[in-house]
Parts: sequence; C-alpha cells; structure tokens
Amino acid sequence: MSNTLHQATFQFAGQTDVYHGKVRDMYRFEGGNIVAVVSDRISAFDVVMPKGIPYKGQVLNGIASHFLDAVQDIVPIWKKATPHPQVTIGHACEPIRIEMVIRGYLTGHAWRTYKSGKRSLCGVPLPEGLNEHDAFDSPIITPATKAEEGHDEDISKASILEREIVTAARYEELERITRALFQRGTEMAAKQGLILVDTKYEFGVLNGELMLIDEIHTPDSSRYFISEGYAERQRERLPQQQLSKEFVREWLMEHETAVDTEAFLAVQEKLAEPNEPAAATPENSGVDFIAEEDMTPSEHDAEIKQLLDEFVRPAVEQDGGAIDFKAFKEGKVFVHMRGACSGCPSSMQTLKGGIEQLLTSKLDAVKEVVAIGV
Repeated sequence: MSNTLHQATFQFAGQTDVYHGKVRDMYRFEGGNIVAVVSDRISAFDVVMPKGIPYKGQVLNGIASHFLDAVQDIVPIWKKATPHPQVTIGHACEPIRIEMVIRGYLTGHAWRTYKSGKRSLCGVPLPEGLNEHDAFDSPIITPATKAEEGHDEDISKASILEREIVTAARYEELERITRALFQRGTEMAAKQGLILVDTKYEFGVLNGELMLIDEIHTPDSSRYFISEGYAERQRERLPQQQLSKEFVREWLMEHETAVDTEAFLAVQEKLAEPNEPAAATPENSGVDFIAEEDMTPSEHDAEIKQLLDEFVRPAVEQDGGAIDFKAFKEGKVFVHMRGACSGCPSSMQTLKGGIEQLLTSKLDAVKEVVAIGV
C-alpha cells in the first residue's frame, strides 16, 4: 500500500546506530538522543505481518505520546518531543531486559495457560474456578524476558533475581511503578467507557535513574474491553468486545504462524538498499519482450505468485512501484516491474539481490529472475 510506512531506511547526520524493531525503527544520535520512527507494521508472537495498516503508526504514536505525558508524575519518561505524527524524539536509555506485564483479567496468554491446566503463571498462583475474561481479585504481574532475538519468554521474579537481571531493590521499584501506571491507565480508560485488561511496560536507566521507555497503553501493547455489557457477557459466557491485536494472534495460531518473517524482511532490506547505477550488460539488462508462446501456465506459477504477493509486492508498493508475474519457463521467472521500479538502472540489482534470492531459496525449480517490458 502506497500510504503505509512499512520500513524506515533513513540516514541522518549525526546518526550512530539504528535498530529495526517489530514496529519501531530506532535511530541513535550523538549527544544521547534517540528517534523512534513508528511504522505501520503490525506484529504478534514476534511475527511481523507482510502488509502494514495505513496510518497505524500515526495513531499508535499519538496514543503513546498522550499516555506518556499523563504519567510523568509517576515516573520519568523517555519522550522529549513528537515533531511528526510518526516520530518521537527522546532520551537514549540503557534498556532493562524485562517486560513488566500486568494483568487485571484472565485473558489471552493467561487464559491459554489456565485452560491447559496450569495454575501458576510466572510463579504467580492462579485460583481455581475461573472463567475466561474473569477479573483477578487484584492485578498480577507476569514478567517476560526482553529478548534481543527470537521470542520473549515468561519469567518469574525468582528467576529474574537468580539471574541477576536486576537487583531486588530495582525489581521492587519496577513492581511499584508498574502497579501505579496500571492504576492510572485503568482510571483513564474508565472515563472513556473502556476496561484496561492487561498491558506491558518497558523501562530503561539513564544516569542511574529509572525511566519509562517505548510506548504505553496503546492497542499494540495493551488489551481493552468495552465496559458496557461486560458483566452481562460474562454471565452468559459470551466473547467480550475488545480493542486489541487478539484477532491477529488467533489468526496466527490458526495458521501456525504462516508468515515467513525472515524471508520477507530479507527481501525488504534488499529493496530498500541504495543502489549504484548499474551499467547495462548482457548479464543485467534483462529482455525487452517475451514471446506469447512462452507465457503459457506452468506447474510452479501458483507458488511463485504466492511468494511474490507475500514477500515482494508489499515492499515494492511502499516505494510506489509494482511487480507483475508474467511467466515461468526453463528455470526463469519473468516479471514486469512498473511505477517507481520501472526503467531505473538499480531495478536489476533489486531483482538479483532480493527477489531472485528469495525465489531461488524457496523453489528449487527457479534459477533466475528476469525483468521484461510488455
């Protein structure tokens, strides 16, 4: 989609580092500042979906900014300014590798754990006789490790202290602030006819001081129920109306996380790389046409189209281009690149460096990708 920002690949003066997260692209600068570019990506279970949601980043950034401002009396915040709807500038902190997850209701991961027969989550005992979406007597904190790579994992307070991720005193501070933030979020949600069901907070340290980082109380990191009708739905064991990413999680579980994120991001990075103008040679010039008889269907067409649709088309379209599959014959995939991708000298490098690499790694029958003019 041309009106989505799926991957930011900026280069700024004074930039020292960049980290591409699941939703945010974080740029570090000299002087201790960090800039978050909030993309339109959506993720769940550490799977980034191939297509973004138009304007999601603007909404996400705006909500996070609003709630960060509202809790400054509880804990210092990393945010300094939001100069653009999808950009926040703030303090570069040393992140604490724990997500402080707090739950007021037996929902989502907590319910799936409970339903499996377990009566403890992250070392916190769970009472018998609960139903999905029931409220806990008081909110429970179920931390998760903040992994550099791979999936975040549940972790107990005892394990956190045993592994010396933080000191006992620091953990007590994290718990106290987490509960205060959740209480504030609960009160603010209630004024809008919502129930803050569960959420997570991330923290960092700057000059020895604890600081709230990332985002808070957005539908990306939190789950909300609609207050009206909650009690009646619980009595009748009906699904709750909620604002969250649960529908994405359920789809991924149903399809067993069918999206190959690594493959998509690998192609996306190739498409985003600045390319030097390439001289036209027999190896990279492509062909100007394809004979009509060569455009007959093959047994591999469906697989090739699926790979192009899932991994290539979203990245090409975000840059204003388009790609069409034309034919497959004798190991060659013929594609037509249009829009911003057509006629540019770097398009063959895009083909060789990204699209061809993807298709040849996924399908043994594919040996080469060729751009054609039609």
